[in-house]
Amino acid sequence: MELLLWIVGFSLLGGLLSVIIASSFLLLPGKTRHHAVPHLVSFAIGALLGASFLGLLPHAIEHEFMVDPHDLGLTLLIGLLAFFLLEKMLLWRHCHSHHGHENIPELGTDHHSEHAQQHQGKAAGALILVGDGIHNFVDGVLIAAAFLTDVHLGIVTAIAIAAHEIPQELGDFVILLHSGYSRKKALFFNILSSLGTVVGAVIAYFALSSLDHLLPYVLVIAASSFIYVAVADLIPSLHAKAQLSETLQQMILIVAGIILIFVTHSALH
Repeated sequence: MELLLWIVGFSLLGGLLSVIIASSFLLLPGKTRHHAVPHLVSFAIGALLGASFLGLLPHAIEHEFMVDPHDLGLTLLIGLLAFFLLEKMLLWRHCHSHHGHENIPELGTDHHSEHAQQHQGKAAGALILVGDGIHNFVDGVLIAAAFLTDVHLGIVTAIAIAAHEIPQELGDFVILLHSGYSRKKALFFNILSSLGTVVGAVIAYFALSSLDHLLPYVLVIAASSFIYVAVADLIPSLHAKAQLSETLQQMILIVAGIILIFVTHSALH
């Protein structure tokens, strides 16, 4: 029962707390917020990579249920390809939906056009919330799997997820506001979506408790998720600023994220 409390507590850290911190950034002036987000992204990259290579993968290899490293390597590769295909499917649906509504403004009066655009904006906001809820649910599963392996690993994993969630939740807030949601509604729905982390964690706790032999594979899938998000989604966004000073700042913050995970993991052990 004590372990379950740890899992629920750090699931709230990874989900709910990151939403609250992200919402607080909306209170900052737009220029300040614009400069802060790339720094958060850089730090999140370091935290995700640190948690993957310094925590999740070593624990998967050293797990009491010894698994062939080749099988774990194959699982990592399959996980990366699966996340690539999943993102491709989501992008295709987004582009297809956008293409299907390109001619809406020409169908009627300006009033009807405005109404259609508002409706499309609300639909986009709803899709963001559903996708975020599913993502948070998976994060909860990963946190639970890490805690079931080792409490220290669970803490490190939750920290990495929280670091990644803050800039992502901030982006979700901006999209919801542009979709026509009020600040209060955007905050409410994001908090509701963040609770998916706790739901996923609790379900995974009871499901995986009797499936210990699967934990190494779950840890590797978690690592593949972190690596893919860091390398495929976050790092490309940093290439928009190629100045030497910007690159140095990015490297410093990436290393800071790695050091945080390393120090936390070492201190807890």
